[in-house]
Amino acid sequence: MTPNAASASSAPSRRNFLASTAVAAVAVGGGMPLLAACGGSGGGSREGTTSGKDAKKLLPAYVASNVVTPDIPAKNGSAAGFISKVDLAELKTSVPKKLGKGGKVTIMSPFWGSPPKGDNAYYRAMNDLIGVDVQWQNQDGNTYDQKLGAVLASSDVPDVVVVPGWNMGGKIPSAIISKFADLGPYLSGDKVKEYPNLAAIPTDAWRRSIFGGKLRGLPMPAPSAPSMVPLYRQDIFEKEGYEVPKSCDEFMALAKEITNAKAKRWACLDMKWTAFQAFGVLSGAEKPLGWNLVDGKLVYRVETEEFLEALEWSRKLFAAGVVHPDSKMGKNAPDPGPKFAAGEFLIYPNNISQWWSRTAEQATQNPDFKIWGMDVWGHDGGNPTLWAEQPAGIFAFVNKKASESVIRDVLAVANVTAAPYGTKEYMMTNYGVEGTHYTVKDGVPTKTDQGNIDVLNAYVMVASPAATLAHPDFPEVAKGQVEWEQRMGAFAKKSSFWGMQITEPARYTNLSNDFEQLEDDIVRGRKKISDMQQAVSDWKSKGGDKLRDWYQKILDENGSAAN
Repeated sequence: MTPNAASASSAPSRRNFLASTAVAAVAVGGGMPLLAACGGSGGGSREGTTSGKDAKKLLPAYVASNVVTPDIPAKNGSAAGFISKVDLAELKTSVPKKLGKGGKVTIMSPFWGSPPKGDNAYYRAMNDLIGVDVQWQNQDGNTYDQKLGAVLASSDVPDVVVVPGWNMGGKIPSAIISKFADLGPYLSGDKVKEYPNLAAIPTDAWRRSIFGGKLRGLPMPAPSAPSMVPLYRQDIFEKEGYEVPKSCDEFMALAKEITNAKAKRWACLDMKWTAFQAFGVLSGAEKPLGWNLVDGKLVYRVETEEFLEALEWSRKLFAAGVVHPDSKMGKNAPDPGPKFAAGEFLIYPNNISQWWSRTAEQATQNPDFKIWGMDVWGHDGGNPTLWAEQPAGIFAFVNKKASESVIRDVLAVANVTAAPYGTKEYMMTNYGVEGTHYTVKDGVPTKTDQGNIDVLNAYVMVASPAATLAHPDFPEVAKGQVEWEQRMGAFAKKSSFWGMQITEPARYTNLSNDFEQLEDDIVRGRKKISDMQQAVSDWKSKGGDKLRDWYQKILDENGSAAN
């Protein structure tokens, strides 16, 4: 269930780990938004954001779902956790009657893997449950940005288009504003109560769904707690007596102790993402989280000393020879799974979803295998300074030309796909038809061969319930994941623009594109820290300082989301 992109690199790129986040939701299936910063609150604005009273008028009323109670309630920005077995006889009903009116809806969405035939048993069962004839136009998730740009530039736009946050570069945000419908007349305020599962989506996720002064997106909520985990082979640590490090110096000492190149064992893969956490570097994964107000001045992540210190520490790991040779290849390195399972390296940072997927991979062939997540440490041994992640990162949009009947059919689809864990609708959305797509033994649902073909990332991309972690096959992993999120979430701060859906002026959208490659070159010793300092200076003169002024105006007009 992991997209190819999510495991294609030993050093996850922004797109890769965000894709992995999306599939984490598939597998288990904020702040203040803005005024149009450059010209008031007019709905036609192509730049800025919407917040305060303007946002409040647009947001759906929040009505918490009481259909199912989680075993571990959400806390500190974590997902909610379910660790009990599945009892099909006890499943609740969250959609008592079909809301769909039988219309046809076309949906274009990214898809990782081989799409099933259009008239398969899963699609038929879902459409019957919803009362809508959904026709899927699945596109390769790894090249989705290219297809998305072409479709949005054309006059032939499907009824619904799914847009992940990592595909919102260039002209896509302005296309979203011009091509997609305002859902406010159907969802704002108490109107959402007609769709109870949508009403239970957290308000922060809806705030992120405001584009161009209108509520346009149906969100996939995400935990705001950190998602990048230093994963490690707990079984080997216990066997060898290794202690989990609590500082960067301890990590280096441990890495040297573990590494024995002649025996084909190295300590880790590229640890850049963990270094960013350990040194408190602002998130750069999704705009505008890389900006923050520091001592009264707005700074971008690459301008900070912490950023340079994190790169230098990551470089020292490579220089010390403790990083697996695969990481030197960069983004085209092979899937880390097999060599991690073989014990060629013991630690690597990746999205929290891999905690479960690696466990499931090795369960039968390697029964002693145990992967776990290290708590992130502060670089000097103190508590870390972490940064909250966006409360939603994937959205479904409805064509502006859609009739009211089509829009209501889309909302009927979303109201089913947003059903909470422990309901009949959730089981159908995530597992398909019992007996055809999955069986349940000892409370653990297991997909059949047909289920693995049909029930993949389709309906879950339309809208999702509040972030949930549930692995009936490995409940200890779900418990470990949620508890990790809650511990790390306690150290997570909200940056000044957290939760805001901001559309940058087009002239700035590609300004920071080269930094990620330069980061990777520096940690591998191909470039120097001074090259980054020069790149930052160039960035300022080419528009970075002007972009800072633009973001400052947003802060002046809307206030900060920081806590």
